[in-house]
Amino acid sequence: MTTVAAYAAPAAKAPLERTTIERRAVGEFDVLIDIKFAGICHSDIHQAREGWGEAVFPMVPGHEIAGVVSEVGSGVTKFQAGDRVGVGCMVDSCRECENCLRGEEQYCLKGMVGTYNAVGKDGEPTYGGYSEKIVVDENYVLRIPDGLSLDVAAPLLCAGITTYSPLNHWNAGPGKKVAVVGLGGLGHMAVKIAHAMGAEVTVLSQSLRKKDDGLKLGADHYHATSDPKTFEELAGTFDLIVSTVSAPMDFGALLSLLKVDGALVNVGAPEEPIALNLFSVIGGRKTLAGSMIGGIRETQEMLDFCAEHGIGAEIELISAAEVNEAYERVLASDVRYRFVIDTATI
Repeated sequence: MTTVAAYAAPAAKAPLERTTIERRAVGEFDVLIDIKFAGICHSDIHQAREGWGEAVFPMVPGHEIAGVVSEVGSGVTKFQAGDRVGVGCMVDSCRECENCLRGEEQYCLKGMVGTYNAVGKDGEPTYGGYSEKIVVDENYVLRIPDGLSLDVAAPLLCAGITTYSPLNHWNAGPGKKVAVVGLGGLGHMAVKIAHAMGAEVTVLSQSLRKKDDGLKLGADHYHATSDPKTFEELAGTFDLIVSTVSAPMDFGALLSLLKVDGALVNVGAPEEPIALNLFSVIGGRKTLAGSMIGGIRETQEMLDFCAEHGIGAEIELISAAEVNEAYERVLASDVRYRFVIDTATI
C-alpha cells in the first residue's frame, strides 16, 4: 500500500478537505500513475452531495485524470514508465458479459466499477483523481497522444467521450444538422467535436450570453431557448440533438425540433424526474435516447481524433485549495468551460 495526499468529501454535502488515502500495491497487470491534472465534472458535485442517491464516504472525486506512468506491473504490456496516460470514469468491469466483450465496458451487465464512489473487486472503495497518484489495471488506462497537452486533455476523459460517443453512434457528419443543448463543460466539447466531424452545428442555450464563444468553438448557429420564436423557426430542423444539461428540460419542446427519424440524446443527468407526453415521440417516429461514456476502445479513438483535429477542452486551471469555490462556480455556470486541478498543489 502507498499513502498519498488527496482532497476528499468526508460526508455528503461537506466541503472537500485535504487528507491522505491508501493506494494498493502495484499488481502484475497494474499501472501506477502520477496524476498531473484532474478535471472537475458536474457529476463530481452530484455524487459528493448525494444528488444521485446514497454514496460512499469519504469520497475522493475525479474521473478526468491525466498523468504520467511511474511504475508498471511485471505482466503489463501496453504501457511503460514515462508514458502519458489518462483514466476516465471506470477502472474495471466484469470483462465477460456480451457488452464487455464487444468493447462497451461502460454498459457492463454486472456493473462497471467507477473510478470513485464505487467498490472494487477487492472489496475496497475506489478513490478518484483529486489525488497525487492512482493505481489502475492496464486495460482501463488510455494513452494520451503527444499532440495533446495533459491539462486540456484531462476533461476529454469524461466530457470528451460523453459527447463523442453519441455523436459517433448517431453518425454526426457532413450533411447532418446537429444541435447541442447547453454550452458548458460537456456542451463546449460537443460543439468542437461535432464541428470537426463535419456536421452543421447549432447551439441551443438559455440565452445568447455565450453566443460569441459558441461561434468561435465551431457552431454555425446559436439560438436562445428562452425565446419562443426559436421553437417556431427551428421546428423539424435537426437530425440529432445532444442535450448536455443536468437540469430538467422541456423534452417535448426539444423533440419538436427533430426531423422525422431524428434522435434526441440526453447525456446530462438531472437529479429530478421529468414528465413527457409520448405523442411528442410518436409524432414523427422520433427517438428519445440516453448515452453514457464510451468503452475503452472508443475512448482511445476519441483521444486520437481530438489530437488529429487539435481539440482540447477550454479550461481554467486551479489549485486544489480552490476546489470548494470551484464547485460553487460550476453550479452558478461561472466557468468557461472546465475547471482543472493542478494536482501538484495537493
